[in-house]
Amino acid sequence: MQYSIPLEAETLSEAFQKFYRNFIEQLPGIGLGLLIIILGVLIGIWLGKFFTRRISARTSDPLMSRFLGKAIRFLTIITAIMLALKAAGLGGIATGILTAAGASAVVLGFAFKDIGENFISGIILAFNRPFDVNDTVEIGENFGKVKALEFRYTKLKTFDGKDVYIPNSDVLTKPVTNYTEDGFFRWSFNVGIAYEDDIAGAKETISEALKSEPMVIEDQEHRNFVVEDELATSTIILKVYFWVDTKDFRMQAMKTKGNVVRTVKEALMKNGYYLPADIQEIKIYGKEKDFPVRLDQNHGTREKG
Repeated sequence: MQYSIPLEAETLSEAFQKFYRNFIEQLPGIGLGLLIIILGVLIGIWLGKFFTRRISARTSDPLMSRFLGKAIRFLTIITAIMLALKAAGLGGIATGILTAAGASAVVLGFAFKDIGENFISGIILAFNRPFDVNDTVEIGENFGKVKALEFRYTKLKTFDGKDVYIPNSDVLTKPVTNYTEDGFFRWSFNVGIAYEDDIAGAKETISEALKSEPMVIEDQEHRNFVVEDELATSTIILKVYFWVDTKDFRMQAMKTKGNVVRTVKEALMKNGYYLPADIQEIKIYGKEKDFPVRLDQNHGTREKG
């Protein structure tokens, strides 16, 4: 008795054998492709580190060097993958990936618009930006030190310990205030003296107090001064302006301001200037003519009880 093999089974067997032969024939190419990918990853990592060191040595800019180093590593690995697909005889897949990437760029451009904007903004910021690493900056409502520039975001460390990741597109489009670019920042505060006091003498006393503070800066470009600001209810308000170093902003600058305020207050009182508090005027309306109070020499005026 003879048995006949179904046509479907024969076709399936032939297809499997053909696939197996093709797979065996392509094994050297697949192995070469895997080798190219491994070498590409290793070379990409090495090139990234190499260019990071070279750019850092030439520009002294760690943010740009790290960003460009990562970009070179990423492009090297992508190129290695494309070459590996062609070496493995899968050039059609590589071409299809590139074609699909180009065709889908428009569609994905709308879906991932923000990602694309942040990536391009990161490239622009790598070459032209208003800050360096460890600069104290204010971007929108965020205030802190710059710690990193990545493909999609800029990382700030706030002075209360928060890590803030700001999209690069926001950094590029929003106003950026850099407090440490030139290393100087001007503080100001108000001090009130009595109307009977000598204004010119008080201003001179404050100016001398500013000169005695070692952390206060004064040169041809950065002048410290005192001006009359307001005639208040019970005092003449003087406004004090002085410069501090912001390389260690913000703690050192704030401590310097506190020292200056204390030094100015002590200098004024030592030279006989009275720093009066606000005077409150009490008016009595109606039929009441007497207001029962007594004068306490130790604690001022009190109501009789």
